[in-house]
Amino acid sequence: MPPRVSGGPTVSPSDPLARERAHLADSRAALRAMREDAEALDIKDVTANWVNAVVLQAQIEERIKALADLSHTPLFFGRLDYLHTTQEGQRFYIGRRHVHDAQGDPMVIDWRAPVSQPFYRASKKDPQDVGLRRRFGYTGGELTAYEDEHLSDPEELERTSKLLQAEIERPRVGPMRDIVATIQPEQDEIVRSGLSGTVCVQGGPGTGKTAVGLHRVAYLLYAHRERLARTGTLVIGPNRSFLHYIEQVLPALGELEVRQATVDDLVAHVEVRGTDEAATAVVKGDARMAEVLRRAVRSHVTLPTEPLMVVRGSRRWRVPAYELEEIVRELLDRDIRYGAAHDALPQRIAHAVLVRMEQAGEAPDDRVQDAVARNAAVKAVVKAVWPAVDPAKLVLRLLSDAEFLAEHAADVLTEDEQKLLLWAKPARSVKSAKWSAADAVLIDEAKDLVERTHSLGHVVLDEAQDLSPMQYRAVGRRCTTGSATILGDLAQGTTPWATESWAQALGHLGKPEAVVEELTAGFRVPREVIAYASRLLPHMSPGLAAVESVRENPGSLTVRPTEAAELDAAVVAACLESLEHEGSIGLIAADARIAPLAEALTAAGLSYLSPGEETTAESRLTLVPASLAKGLEYDYVVLDDPAAVVDGEPDERTGLRRLYVALTRAVSGLTVLHSSALPPQLAQDRL
Repeated sequence: MPPRVSGGPTVSPSDPLARERAHLADSRAALRAMREDAEALDIKDVTANWVNAVVLQAQIEERIKALADLSHTPLFFGRLDYLHTTQEGQRFYIGRRHVHDAQGDPMVIDWRAPVSQPFYRASKKDPQDVGLRRRFGYTGGELTAYEDEHLSDPEELERTSKLLQAEIERPRVGPMRDIVATIQPEQDEIVRSGLSGTVCVQGGPGTGKTAVGLHRVAYLLYAHRERLARTGTLVIGPNRSFLHYIEQVLPALGELEVRQATVDDLVAHVEVRGTDEAATAVVKGDARMAEVLRRAVRSHVTLPTEPLMVVRGSRRWRVPAYELEEIVRELLDRDIRYGAAHDALPQRIAHAVLVRMEQAGEAPDDRVQDAVARNAAVKAVVKAVWPAVDPAKLVLRLLSDAEFLAEHAADVLTEDEQKLLLWAKPARSVKSAKWSAADAVLIDEAKDLVERTHSLGHVVLDEAQDLSPMQYRAVGRRCTTGSATILGDLAQGTTPWATESWAQALGHLGKPEAVVEELTAGFRVPREVIAYASRLLPHMSPGLAAVESVRENPGSLTVRPTEAAELDAAVVAACLESLEHEGSIGLIAADARIAPLAEALTAAGLSYLSPGEETTAESRLTLVPASLAKGLEYDYVVLDDPAAVVDGEPDERTGLRRLYVALTRAVSGLTVLHSSALPPQLAQDRL
């Protein structure tokens, strides 16, 4: 009997596209039924108390959200027809989530399931028992085309999928999209790597490293849901604009419980109102500061010199100073957290008192030990010997008190480095201090020395190349008992403290055993554009492999010189020209050029967005400071005055890296306008 579209006419068996559309309609109907079943669940008779009821209701609500049918997002994007194995004659539709019919039979298989893996990995050389791989093309959520690969047919040559290429090149309006339909074999290997290991992905512009990291989170949540539900997951991005751009990827894959944050969010123990000079920030971010802080924390411990006398009723119990010293030294030698030792000390002292009670013939129990630990005399000894430490006050003193800093930075920091750390005008209190972002990281380190930071099951760190050693340590504390996915590009390191190598970074992170994978195939930036930007690599990141773009798009690069007086008008004209194309447009400029360009756009009647604001069909132009361009992408980019981008940074290497980032944000076309001479590293063989 021929298949039927739900509520529609009979479908002709001779029309494959109609059959696939029927399966799509039936799958959507099945998904709606799954959601309705979840909405209809009655938990009144299955919960023992109100706590269970609240937890179960929250779980049901999350399930309902996860079963939402996004009308403009394809429910499935591929099909696998197997040949000979246990799936003999089986046909599986591969999609973003699992869908089953009323009998529980699968209609769409989750892309993360083992049976879906050959969709990404199978090839002519290794068909993995797949006879046919079918890709589907969509327009506005409607299935409009399909394309077949007969992997078992030796007569059929290897060829590039047109639908795959079209999906990669589809105009980008709105937030970042998932790449679940276009994952490549080398990306899939990283996505499906195990939870126990940490993976570092070095990838140039357009290699999909961010998407790979996000899809790895989705895969791990699928494969290890119960464990990660207990321990938690976290995605760390460089700034709020970036996080807003990527925030819809995981929900589109059915994952709603992944927290997103910046490093600054993680260490927000104080209000950041100040900034540091680059040289000062470099010292504050140096890993040696961890030793300075460790010494400063432990300096609060004072060895006891007087005996302890505990009075209980009519009896007095004396613990000599040498025994108290032994207890303190033992805690110091164990090198446990300062706060944990502070909490353990009164119990250790109380135990020494109980030993004396037992020797005198008494039979004290745990309640007596707890009472002794709370005794005023014991508390006084603990306060004198092992006082509580406030992390923020400790850092405040280090940055304000030259003698205190010199005492604990001796043989660690030079005198000049210590001078860079000291505030010209010391703050009176933690609240009045104008803390910098680097100061907040120091406080986080000190806080961890006092009490252990909570560790998550998995952390994804994107744009990792820009972190300081102390920031790596802050991230590493969040996954000491878990694993991590580290994403970045050494060539795009644009901070004065940008890492020199992944080996260094992983050491500071506490994951020296991590596997480093390199993605060199570019799927986003056109070949002409990436080749132009790669001229900078030998001058800023020698030895780093250039990205080899798989996309040919002739005419995708235009470089136009103009007079200084006409630059603003030329930029506006280039934006208008780009707006004639479909997709998003990014106007990227040196931070100092943003204000005049904003005025020029307004005068020309062109509305524009700021980074982080979502593009729509009506508002497609975003004005982007070069300092915020990292991680973003646009169909067409207009780049204003490359020399100004380089000159806006404190040193040439950082300036060239900032320019490299700006040059590689375009998916379809890049227009470079300049009134001053191009940087010489870029001007070679100028187009």
